Amino acid sequence: MKHDQAVLNRIWSQTLLEELTRLGVQEICIAPGSRSTPLTLEAAANHKLAIHTHFDERGLGFLALGLAKASQKPVAVIVTSGTAAANLLPAIAESHLTGEKLVVLTADRPVELVGCGANQAINQVGIYSSHVTQAVNLPSPSTTIPLTWLLTTVDEAMANQDYMGGAIQINCPFPEPLYAEHDVDLYADYLVVIEAWRQREQAFSSRQYQTQTKTLDDGAWLSKKGLVILGSLTLAEAKKAKHFANKLGWPVLCDPQSGVSSEWAHFDLWLQNARARELLSESEVVIQFGSRLVSKRLTQWLASHAHTGNVQYIYVSPQMARNNQNHLMQQQFVTDIACWIDRHIGKLTALGAAQAGWADRIKTVAQEIAQLAKLHLNGDSSITEIGLALDMAERSEGADLFIGNSLFVRLADMFAQIEGRSVYSNRGASGIDGLVATAAGVQRANHNPMLVFIGDTSLLYDLNSLALLSQVSTPLVLVVVNNDGGAIFDLLPVPKAHKTALYQMPHGYQFEHAARQFRLGYACPQTLSAYQSLVREHLQQGTGTLLVEVTTPSGQAGEQITQFTQQVYAL
Repeated sequence: MKHDQAVLNRIWSQTLLEELTRLGVQEICIAPGSRSTPLTLEAAANHKLAIHTHFDERGLGFLALGLAKASQKPVAVIVTSGTAAANLLPAIAESHLTGEKLVVLTADRPVELVGCGANQAINQVGIYSSHVTQAVNLPSPSTTIPLTWLLTTVDEAMANQDYMGGAIQINCPFPEPLYAEHDVDLYADYLVVIEAWRQREQAFSSRQYQTQTKTLDDGAWLSKKGLVILGSLTLAEAKKAKHFANKLGWPVLCDPQSGVSSEWAHFDLWLQNARARELLSESEVVIQFGSRLVSKRLTQWLASHAHTGNVQYIYVSPQMARNNQNHLMQQQFVTDIACWIDRHIGKLTALGAAQAGWADRIKTVAQEIAQLAKLHLNGDSSITEIGLALDMAERSEGADLFIGNSLFVRLADMFAQIEGRSVYSNRGASGIDGLVATAAGVQRANHNPMLVFIGDTSLLYDLNSLALLSQVSTPLVLVVVNNDGGAIFDLLPVPKAHKTALYQMPHGYQFEHAARQFRLGYACPQTLSAYQSLVREHLQQGTGTLLVEVTTPSGQAGEQITQFTQQVYAL
């Protein structure tokens, strides 16, 4: 038989990618490269795959993360060998903590070219360490290995990902030549073993897991004073969980990532009020849906309260990962949230909730805080970061929300009352890298108008990814809060002598010319009312991306939060 390694590389790539589509992959993100040619050309030939491209592998990984985050489906990524593969690590680390399913296809040099001085050859085996759910190191394509082995190997990795979430790596070492001169018919005899599979639409093999359907024991929890906490959830899950809390008559504390709010809003602030904190500490049951709470004060209160041993702490999430950073006594239910709630609402209907309304007095403190905060909403005054957070829900009506990390997500947690919005964030590793690219991926998956809030250092870090926002037609507003560096350090006990030079790192840059470079709209409003008009008009009538730069004095937000906290103490 005549041999053509390039054709064999393509056959393995075609088989691999076709099986991925049968296992739910519909989107694939591709960076340029030569060693990845077999994968790239076969992806282009597969009509089931929607292709996204980007020249920056780090941004590409976060683009895929955003697509997976919004679609709730696995998304594939193709990169060439060498540092291209290493640049995916930040997005993979995030997906490991928050569960998005990435299928990372790293092209590689064959084993005989690694560790011997060959160009662009690094050791890619195990490059992502424990940050992936599974790493598969394929051999170089060879007719001595049946294609059925390749299929069952892919199926096993995808089954593990389906069960555990996170990213998987499939490392693909391709020998040269990479550009084929013959047709696949050259290997007709080799392909016979998978002919039946090729004629079908189903995956080659499958694995089914039985799910547990346990509920809370005897219903005694219904007679207790309870609290419901909503973490990072889909909007549908959050609405269901809030309905559950309302049926019980229990207070519900809603993280901004949940996309809903309640009459117990601003808890990160009122937990600093002794009267409100003591009342909340009467709770005997805490049920938390979803993970990754923004509020450090809520996490600290939960730790001190549950450590008494007198509290039943229940955590419900479809993810298997342990979410118990303070190592509390906890019952964890790894299950579909909506199904779990449906089973328990049935018990509630039969037995009733004896302690409905037990924490309603806290609402008064929450309302007083809301009234104090409204002083920051003077439309004719200069814009403050607190004012942006307070105005967030109003501006995002009809649009998805993406909230960046560092200071602004904490302001959103303190002041925003988001109701009925799909909210996205990267609150796993909580890095400031890749935020623009992740937001771009979310919008590509949802095709909805979107309002994005990030800090100036975050945008500097991911400036290349503005190229992804130049390709959209659906209206997107990217609000960058420019306080000249890392304002989050105003809230942290860093050494004062080094805070400016070694932590905040003021840069003195503005973003007008960056917007022009990437062909984006740009505005720099000076008042809150001007900002509100710009955002409203673009989301309702505009097209493409508008970068809105809001400039605030360095240190202003920290000073305002300190003053506001003193008022909360006095309530």
